[in-house]
Amino acid sequence: MWRPPERIRWTPDPGHWPTAQEAAGSRLFSPVQIGPVGLQSRTWVPAMVPWRATGDGEVTDNVLDWYGRFARGRPGAIVVEATGIRDIPSGPLLRIGHDRYIPGLTELKNRVRRESQGHTRLLIQLIDFLAIRRRPEPEKYFERFLKITDRHRDALDARDWPEDQVRAHLAGLPDDRLDDVLSERELEALRQGYHERVTDTDLPQIRELPEVLPGLFADAARRARDAGFDGVELHYAHAYTMASFLSARNTRDDGYGGSREDRARLPLEVFDAVRAAVGDDFVVGTRFLADDCIEDGNTVDDAAWFGTEFAKAGFDVLSLSRGGKFEDAKQPAVGQAAYPYTGPSGYECMPQYISDNRGPFGRNVEPVARIRDAVRAAGCDTPLVVTGGIHGFAQAEEILQADKADIIGFARQSLADPDWFRKVHAGHGDVVRVCEYTNYCEALDQKHIPVTCQLWDRTQLDTPGISKTPDGKRRLVAPEWGPDAES
Repeated sequence: MWRPPERIRWTPDPGHWPTAQEAAGSRLFSPVQIGPVGLQSRTWVPAMVPWRATGDGEVTDNVLDWYGRFARGRPGAIVVEATGIRDIPSGPLLRIGHDRYIPGLTELKNRVRRESQGHTRLLIQLIDFLAIRRRPEPEKYFERFLKITDRHRDALDARDWPEDQVRAHLAGLPDDRLDDVLSERELEALRQGYHERVTDTDLPQIRELPEVLPGLFADAARRARDAGFDGVELHYAHAYTMASFLSARNTRDDGYGGSREDRARLPLEVFDAVRAAVGDDFVVGTRFLADDCIEDGNTVDDAAWFGTEFAKAGFDVLSLSRGGKFEDAKQPAVGQAAYPYTGPSGYECMPQYISDNRGPFGRNVEPVARIRDAVRAAGCDTPLVVTGGIHGFAQAEEILQADKADIIGFARQSLADPDWFRKVHAGHGDVVRVCEYTNYCEALDQKHIPVTCQLWDRTQLDTPGISKTPDGKRRLVAPEWGPDAES
């Protein structure tokens, strides 16, 4: 992952931990309404991909254990990981693109209900993503993937050469010469790996996205409702399809790109289709970006405009992230796919303890506050969720008291200690396992292997009955905690 050049080392500082009485009287542990559903506290576990599903996207025992462990901490809400809305292979990620997934997702909902003793509401994040390929071996790229055109032949003065000779010649060219012969997208496919964009309207499957996606999202939301979830979160963030429609880089000329109004058109059409499918008594929220954090991308002003439009359209809750884009991702190794959290925008999404003068804690707070102000100025009371390096009670409470957000998302901190919420509410904040923000978990995610936390995954490995990684070296869920136990 990219790191700021200042290389300043920061240490987490959770600050004052409340007594049980202080916690009970706090804003953080007060109820809040998200559309038709009430949360018992303003605490939120955002979607995190743990890489525990089957290769077909089915719920496994390890998936149940993962969410059951978070549920025992009793946050106000848990959002289940980004779950694919298409019935296509996508590795060990959960999927919801067919009715056959409903039984497993129903079991997941039941597990969370049981383990939280009914305290925690459950949403599922619905995602669409476009095709992406691994960075190829150069020889293979020139031999199999590159489409030879007259432009290549003209650049090489090779009009009369057979295609095999053109391919062989290209494979032998130095990098600086390839810059003159290949197009920008061809160079990207060679050096980063090919991936589709929403602006590739010459491709039928891309041109037809506005016709296809509302129905796919609506069907997925209906399945979530059938499985008993409290709501869905539409994934409009980071490097994926819907965020790309919102992006200022979206130049489609079919009414779905260009101006803000046209870029928001498909996200709003998806919402309308989802709402029609699930009704008004089911939560429909979205996660989108407070700032793209890339050149020529959306700014906080864009996000404030989108947030206002989303709120006026009837979204029940708005959850804000930042960055995490393909445009500035680090070049992957040959045989690996580009990962949209490896560049400067990826750092903004998951800032590490090695940081700049601003530090890694709460970088998204002020942008979210500006977006919330815009939503309120438009006459909407839609609650906003802020996330990003929030790990202490005092920090969270100050954000809420200052009306900079309405709900606090704890991602890496809840992974480090799923019992943060129970411990702090009971006056045991002094035994919270505080996240160190080393991004050990993010490095595992990048490798598409089961995500764990270095603060607990080698702890009590001999505990009977615990689930472990296939090599037996890491436990898959955090150790248990009781009200009188130590962390």
